Amino acid sequence: MAETTASEHTADVIVVGAGPAGSTAAYHLAQSGLDVLLLEKSSFPREKVCGDGLTPRAVKQLVAMGIDVSEEAGWLRNKGLRIISGGQRLELDWPQLASYPDYGLVRNRDDFDEQLARQAEKAGARLHELCNVTGPVREERGGEGGGRIVGVAAKLGVEKRPVTFRAPVVVAADGNSSRLSLAMGLHRDAKRPMGVAVRTYFTTPRHDDDYLESWLELWDRRGGQERLLPGYGWVFGMGDGTSNVGLGVLNSSPAFRDLDWREVLRTWCAGMPEEWGFTPDNMTGPIRGAALPMAFNRKPHYARGLLLIGDAGGLVNPFNGEGIAYAMESGRLAAEVIGQAMARQSPVQRELALRGYAKTLRDTYGGYYTLGRAFVRLIGNPRVMRIAAERGLSHPVLMRFLLKLLANLTDPNSGDAADRVINGLAKVTPRS
Repeated sequence: MAETTASEHTADVIVVGAGPAGSTAAYHLAQSGLDVLLLEKSSFPREKVCGDGLTPRAVKQLVAMGIDVSEEAGWLRNKGLRIISGGQRLELDWPQLASYPDYGLVRNRDDFDEQLARQAEKAGARLHELCNVTGPVREERGGEGGGRIVGVAAKLGVEKRPVTFRAPVVVAADGNSSRLSLAMGLHRDAKRPMGVAVRTYFTTPRHDDDYLESWLELWDRRGGQERLLPGYGWVFGMGDGTSNVGLGVLNSSPAFRDLDWREVLRTWCAGMPEEWGFTPDNMTGPIRGAALPMAFNRKPHYARGLLLIGDAGGLVNPFNGEGIAYAMESGRLAAEVIGQAMARQSPVQRELALRGYAKTLRDTYGGYYTLGRAFVRLIGNPRVMRIAAERGLSHPVLMRFLLKLLANLTDPNSGDAADRVINGLAKVTPRS
């Protein structure tokens, strides 16, 4: 392989990780005229653990990136959420809002992520696949907490050739573990909520559905007792003969560390109607799991030239476990802040602008995520969870309000009474 030139090693911005957060950031950065390196440790297509369901918040970000989200382009649309609990079912359409579309989408993650990465490439980002970032490169003079990041060291290609990439700004979009953040001394806050998701795919006649389906009853039946777990199961039809079937559970349950979540999923699927075909023989792949870092569980979101976006910054919604929309939104917000910073004429002014990123995230999500942390503690009580599961669906008006709250779907400056209540609560709740 030919040696890369100095210009190929340098950029205005380096984005580490080409998931939804990183590719969205790279797209918007490139659109603003900046030279962007997008570094992905795997090669596309590659698998990620996810429910594959996208709410209207994520759809809005796809449209903003110029992605063709038509059914002809292979996207499966859905009208809303079907909730099943206590022997009842309730179908709730996505709300009619000025700020968001009234439909969600389903797309397999390996294909979804690649589409976003290719769109970033089309915008001008330079994508390097099979580029495993091994650590930060720091400026030599380091003050308190170590030196400013000025690039990353990586191993490139199948031959794992050592390469150093340099840029004055680096974006960490390398997921929940975020080795780059850890190397810069940014650790998770164990007091913030954490979840786990496990899922698999089944060949099933239930592959084509107008609604995302959520089941509120997941049981821990060990020791002869029944404990309702704080989480939900899902069935998302993929439109291709298969369904994504999985569950997500919060760490507010005493059983969180003790249970075998794959076995919980197997047991849950075994209790489904036989005609759905959720049996081991119909599984098209193994059960896989992933952590869900929630509610700003890694901070600060900006430090010494490094911005954290998506799962690296703990941006998963604690109310419903949704991560893709917030990954994409934080990627766009980071790109806007960086674009403004790079237009400043002095290093002091650029640093001042970059420090505004953390405040932007607090202003955007801080109050809502604080409410989410309280919600996580509340449903961690099995008694509260049991009441919600058994009685909640008998109050459709309340459930429509909760859909807006849990999915964070409101109009900020207009909307109905529910919007005003939710937005008001988020504004007066401490942002932390």
